[in-house]
Amino acid sequence: MAVRPPVSKSNVFLLMVTGEIESAEFPEYDGLYCNFSFFYGQDWTVLSNSSEGITQTSMRGSSPASNFVWNFPIDVTFKSTNPFGWPQIVVSVYGVNSLGRDEVRGYGSIHLPVTPGRHSLDIDMFVPEPASKLQKLVSWLIGPRPELVDPKFVARGEGREITRVSSQGFVRANVNIVMKDFSKQGYRNGTERFSNNSS
Repeated sequence: MAVRPPVSKSNVFLLMVTGEIESAEFPEYDGLYCNFSFFYGQDWTVLSNSSEGITQTSMRGSSPASNFVWNFPIDVTFKSTNPFGWPQIVVSVYGVNSLGRDEVRGYGSIHLPVTPGRHSLDIDMFVPEPASKLQKLVSWLIGPRPELVDPKFVARGEGREITRVSSQGFVRANVNIVMKDFSKQGYRNGTERFSNNSS
């Protein structure tokens, strides 16, 4: 009687993310929309749904303190063999300038939470600044302001120390994190005492 070899267990874990790009605060502007995507390491793969999106344009409202509300859904599932390169959500906010052209209002990124549950994330935004006073004057007179060639640059460490930026509002995202088979791969995120099966 032949003995069947043991079935090998999967060496991957899943990270499921749902939620929304909720709102933003940019006191100086009106009529903004947000472009979002995810930046992750080479061991990560998008398993289902979309890892990027673009919201509708939102107006601030009558009150100067009003936020821009998008409530744009996020729904993506990742699989990976190790936590290195944990996904970051990357957001870019744009508006229309006085010449009718789209112009960046801010870039930002933040790592997704490493614990299951619902989380509210405030993503600090910044804009690149011209390298000289002359470039700043030219940008102010004829536009457009400096932009990044690749918005995902903000999620990388290389070259960030030589980039001149200024703070510019924030974007709020709400995410629900569900993890599967994370602890089975030998990783710990502080939730094992509550549930060894789902994290």
